[in-house]
Amino acid sequence: MFIVTGASGKLGRKVVENLLLHVPADEIGVSVRDPKKVSDIEASGVRVRQGDFSDAASLRHAWTGARRLLLISSNAAATGGDPLEQHAIAIRIAREIGVERIFYTSQVSSSATSHFPPGRDHAATENMLAESGIAWTAMRHGFYAASALMMNKHGFDAGKLEGPEDGKVAWATHDDLAAADAALLAGNEVIDGPTPPLTGSEALNLADIAELAGRVLGKPIARAVVSEESMEATARKAGMPGGSIAVMLGYYRAARAGEFRAIDPTLARMLGHAPETMSTFLKANL
Repeated sequence: MFIVTGASGKLGRKVVENLLLHVPADEIGVSVRDPKKVSDIEASGVRVRQGDFSDAASLRHAWTGARRLLLISSNAAATGGDPLEQHAIAIRIAREIGVERIFYTSQVSSSATSHFPPGRDHAATENMLAESGIAWTAMRHGFYAASALMMNKHGFDAGKLEGPEDGKVAWATHDDLAAADAALLAGNEVIDGPTPPLTGSEALNLADIAELAGRVLGKPIARAVVSEESMEATARKAGMPGGSIAVMLGYYRAARAGEFRAIDPTLARMLGHAPETMSTFLKANL
């Protein structure tokens, strides 16, 4: 079985759709906290079972027969949870049931010294995988293009993108990354350990995105630089959890440090075409 965790999420769902282009539905299983959210996936012939990273017994059942496992990284840190504890449980269960290879959704910022909190978690998880005794591949995704929309929704509406000084980011779309992830999971090629950066073919900062968005929306979008202290105070006043604030501020610090700017041809090679540009993405989604 090819097992995909987190299949009710944006990336996981798209990976399953792409994986169905490579392998029969009856060889695919998904592990989700709420199976009701993926009834359409189950209708396609994919095996659906309930599985929670915090419940080892549920993972043993959900992953029965697993040969290859796609471990989509936990976002528990943003809500005060411990993603590393969850990843450790997942890796332990994978070893117990004899998974041959784990595929993990990492990120280009993966480093023990990253300014971006998830980047440090990705690095720690990659270390766990390296010590697990299981073959593994860490897909080092570029920063999701959809995050640019989520982080700046209010700014697009208001006509001004506010935030601390940032830096260039080689944005990549869920569609492109899911296609590459599925191809690796299906065994179209083998990459041991971390992949090269799976990124778009251009690096843009928020000023660049403001200019592109202005063209799409037909109105001027300004880029206003504010202090980290000001942004943090606004976020706290709005009731944003501390973990989410740390991730938000870490993004700006990491972007300034160049952690997201690397452009690499690997994603384009795997796709067989150029990755979707931010301009095209904004036109389709703004």
